[in-house]
Parts: sequence; structure tokens; C-alpha cells
Amino acid sequence: MPTRPRPSFVIALLFGAVAATVAIWPQGIGIHRLPLVANAISFRALLAIGLTVAALVFAAVAARRRRWGVSAALALSLLVASVGNGVVLAVRGPGSVVPDGDLTVMAWNTYGGSVPPERIARAVRETGADVVSLPETDAFAAAEVTAILEADGVSMHHDTVWAAEGGEMIPTSILISDELGAYRRDTLAGSTPGLPSGVWRPADGSGPTLVAAHPMPPFPEVLAQWNAGLGWIADVCTDDDVIVAGDLNATLDHFAGYGTDGGDLGGCRDAAAVAGAAAVGTWPVRLPSLLGAPIDHVLVGSGWVVDGFAVVTGSDDAGSDHRPIVAKLSRR
Repeated sequence: MPTRPRPSFVIALLFGAVAATVAIWPQGIGIHRLPLVANAISFRALLAIGLTVAALVFAAVAARRRRWGVSAALALSLLVASVGNGVVLAVRGPGSVVPDGDLTVMAWNTYGGSVPPERIARAVRETGADVVSLPETDAFAAAEVTAILEADGVSMHHDTVWAAEGGEMIPTSILISDELGAYRRDTLAGSTPGLPSGVWRPADGSGPTLVAAHPMPPFPEVLAQWNAGLGWIADVCTDDDVIVAGDLNATLDHFAGYGTDGGDLGGCRDAAAVAGAAAVGTWPVRLPSLLGAPIDHVLVGSGWVVDGFAVVTGSDDAGSDHRPIVAKLSRR
């Protein structure tokens, strides 16, 4: 190639630099929750791979033409965008070992009840979960899970919340260890629109507020509901002693703009981000975990320390399109 770049190369490189910045950090200009962008940024690893392939194609075209033109500029810009997304994933972390903690929280979207209660109960036993958020699990399945656990000497109580009138006919259930005491659902706390979420508070006021959450996905036709759902979660995350778990249909990128006082969503911190496991995908199970979208979360108020977080990869054959997640927490 000639050593002197063409004017078209310089112009294309400038535009490419702007595009690369947007591809790496769309929240920098506030487009991270727009249609298509919100979906693409959910899969940073796949995005990085796609950008690398495109960069190689344009590099081959530039090499064939033997000149520093538009193709060369695009190749460089795409490569920068790919590396940038890779750096973001590396910083967020590929996973961590989960040690012991005071409280174990598990979440698993069971895909419309496709996971048999026996598999849910097994996951609860294996993780030692004290709190289990089960989006897309109805009251009958939740009751069966608690009955199986009771037979094994694990005592938990359950509750289920349904969407308001006009919402989806998909419930969200929660299991709470009897060792945490009695809990009652706060019927005045509201819910994420479209899909149900619930808030449970200790009957004697001496335990954490528990939230099982499941906002709508970021599809163009329900984007307003999705945004409102994230806003609802941010609003319930104003308490220091709150724990949110579930399928939030959002990644850390989508949380941008909703955090307050150093929190990722409201005042809550994301357990995966704290533990260095926020790059591990939870959906869909047909993709390797490092290529999937990390959309299932445990969020904690400032009164809790994150000891560890993991995405459970041993249940990919259970029937759900989501992987379970487990967080170990301790009181600050």
C-alpha cells in the first residue's frame, strides 16, 4: 500500500472512530435503550466476533486495492470496536468461585414452567438457596417444589404474583426459607408493567426486603413497558436492606442512567459485576455462556456485601432457555 493516506481515508477514519465509540459505549450518547441497539449490546461477545469478521473482510479489500482508502479506514474502525467490546467484557469478568455467605439467593426463569419441579428442587438443594426467584413459574409448581424440599428436610414457603389486568398471563413465584421468618407481599408496591414482579417484606420487620422481578423484554412494541419496568426496579432499590433477583431482561449497559448513589440500578449494586462475573451469559442456553446475554441478575442494597456470584451451567438440559444464577451475600 502507498505510505500516504488518501483524503477519503482520513474522512472515513473520523466517521469510523465515532461509530466505533458508539458500538463500544452507546450509553455515552444515550442510545443504549433504543430498538436494535438495546438488543445488539446484550450480546457483546457475538458483537465483537461479528465486528472482527467485518474488519477482516474490509482489510482484505484494502489489501487487494493496495491503497489507504475507505476500506482500510473501515477495517481499522471495526477492529477498534471489536477490541473495545472485548475489553469491556474482560473488565466485567468471566466468572468467579462462589464461597460461603450469610444468605444464598438463586434466580431461574423456568420458561413457562418447562422445568420440572424436581429439577428446581434439586437446584435449590445443590446451591443451598435461602431465597429463590422463579419468573414464569406458577403457584402449583412452586407448591410442588416446596413439598419436595420439605420431604428432604428443607422448609420453605412460597408465594406467586400475577400481572395486572391487560398484562401477560405469565406468573412470577418466590421461595423463602422458613429460617428467615414469615414474609408478606407488599400489595401496595406495584409491579413491573406487562410481566409481574413482587415485593415481599418481613412480617416482623427484621429481615431484608425481597423482590422477585421480571420486566418485559426490550422488543420494539413493548419498549416503553421495558423502560418502565427498569424504572420500577430502580425505585424499589432505594432501601439499603433490599435484595432483587430475577430475569431483568437487561444487561449492565441497559442499567446506565438508572443508578443513584453509586448503584447500578437505583441504589442497588449488581452482584455479578461486584464478583467479576458480569460477562457470563445467562440466556439463551443454546449459546455457550461466554457468548450469551447476561440478563438475569441479583441486585443488592448497600446493607449487603457480595461474597460471590455464579451462573450455573449444569442445568442446560432442564427445559428452560435461561441458566440459573446464584449469589452469596453477607450483611455489611
